[in-house]
Amino acid sequence: MIILHNKIRSRFGFITLCVIAITACSPNDYDDPIPYAPFPEIVLNLNLPQYFALKTTGTTLAVSGGVRGIIIYCKQTGGYAAYERNCSYHPNDACATVNVDASTLFLVDPCCGSTFDLATGMPNGGLAIRPLAQYKTTFDGVILTITDERIE
Repeated sequence: MIILHNKIRSRFGFITLCVIAITACSPNDYDDPIPYAPFPEIVLNLNLPQYFALKTTGTTLAVSGGVRGIIIYCKQTGGYAAYERNCSYHPNDACATVNVDASTLFLVDPCCGSTFDLATGMPNGGLAIRPLAQYKTTFDGVILTITDERIE
């Protein structure tokens, strides 16, 4: 009876260990919600020298605002995306901040290894399963405005 009880307990412990290992290493969408921090409108005159490069397709610029900052991306002439730098995977972790990769082809969180498409903010590698928060942009040909209104 004691031998049978020990075998059952041993198998239960092994199964429990396997379940913990599987869930600890797999991404989930039950982690913390993506934080929100309101900010005043960001208004950039793209005719000014410090912002002029942002008129070129494929360029990026990091600015203050939001939770951890905002990355502005020129998708095409006159078309912009503004992404929260707060990574969507465990966003409350101290290091959950995305940067433009050295290749300038995608965004990366060096903490969790998640990568995100620059054109859409969608995850394309790593642990993240949710897109980056994206803010509303308007462009009148000279002035680029970013508001704290999120695009869903």
